[in-house]
This record gives sequence, C-alpha cells and structure tokens, in this order.
Amino acid sequence: MITVQRADERLHTQIDWLDSWHSFSFGSHYHPDHVNHGLLLVNNDDRVAPSGGFGTHSHRDMEIVTWVLEGRLEHRDSQGNHGILYPGLAQRMSAGTGIAHSEYNASDTEPVHFIQMWVRPDTAGIAPGYEQRDLNDSLAQGGLRVIASGKNHPGAIHINQRDAEFSVARLAAGESVTIPANSHVHVFVARGDGRFDPVSSDVFDVAAGGGIRLTAHGESQFTATTAAEILVWATA
Repeated sequence: MITVQRADERLHTQIDWLDSWHSFSFGSHYHPDHVNHGLLLVNNDDRVAPSGGFGTHSHRDMEIVTWVLEGRLEHRDSQGNHGILYPGLAQRMSAGTGIAHSEYNASDTEPVHFIQMWVRPDTAGIAPGYEQRDLNDSLAQGGLRVIASGKNHPGAIHINQRDAEFSVARLAAGESVTIPANSHVHVFVARGDGRFDPVSSDVFDVAAGGGIRLTAHGESQFTATTAAEILVWATA
C-alpha cells in the first residue's frame, strides 16, 4: 500500500517563535489517519526563530532523533549533555526512565530548521542516553546513507530499537536512489523535490514537506528533479 501526504496536508502549529508541521498526530493535533507509520510516531518539521526554542521539558521511553537542515540548534539535558547541532550532525536521545531537555536556536540572527523524529524503543525502562555524530563525510559518498540504526550499522548512531533504521540521501538534480523494501517505510522530502517511482503503479511528483508511506511494499525509486534531501525510515 502507498499513501502520499502532501506538504499542506500536514497538521500545523504556528506561534511567534515556532512554525511546525507534523506528519503525524502531535500534541493537541489529532487525525485518525495520521497517527504513526510502523514504529515511527513523530516526524516534526520545525523552524525556530532566532533565540527562540523549547524550554526544559521531559520525555520517557522514546528514541528521539534530531536532524538539522539549516542553522544551529543547542541541546541541554538533565544528564549533563550539551551539544550544538548543525547540518550533517545526527543526534539521538534515549529518554528511557526519564530525561528532561531544552532545545534552543543557537543564533540570535538566523532561524534554525530541523526535523525531529520519534520511534518506540524495543525495551522500556532503560537508562537515559545520548549520542551525536558528524556524518557529513558519509553523506558526501552519495546514495542513501544509514544515519541511525538499531541494527549496529557501522558509523551510524545507535538507537534502542532493533527493528528500525533511519537513512538520508542528499541528491543532485537528476540523481536517483533506491528506497529499500520493508514492512513500513516512510520517505520524507526535507528539501527540494523529486519524482517517486513505486514500480508497481504510476510515478508521481513530491515536493519539499511531502511524505510517502509504504506498507509491505517492494523496492522503489526516488529521482531528484532539483537538488534534494530525503529522510527515510524503515521499521517493523
């Protein structure tokens, strides 16, 4: 099965410092057709104004992956971790038994644009954890690169979910990548636009902010029509 979610079909939160688009139900937003896709529960496309941000708040029993597209995002948490996230630096926070953190735009003059994604852990009640890693060299090799995984992929950050992996491709116009088969695959076009070819049905175009949900589907193809960046989750 294939479900396409266009950018303007997402749920939307907008306040003075935050412009956030939600691929799935989040906070006060609920839609029965957009609750999760496999183990992926949250795919938030956030833009935070200069000096704005999320004050200290808590999570538990969730694997949270943050991927910056533009700007700098400052992270602090109750475990003493502190990081400045930038494009190509992957971050994973395991909430486990409970962790509190804040996320602020690290710039007084430029906005920050990032995608935050949540997946269920395979084990509840683990100790909280944190990891960040610069993966720009891996991305520069081209193709779809594994960024975060519960399957011990070399070079990827580790998430505590054995049935999930997160990959990114930065594509030049005209470049194609193969989207792997899995029980649930979520393809999110973070930047640019492209053409999605599911092989078994008609080809269709997807612009920035659009998502494709594949359920029990074979391999497919994505071809960038402009320079593009796509984020791909494959889960149980």
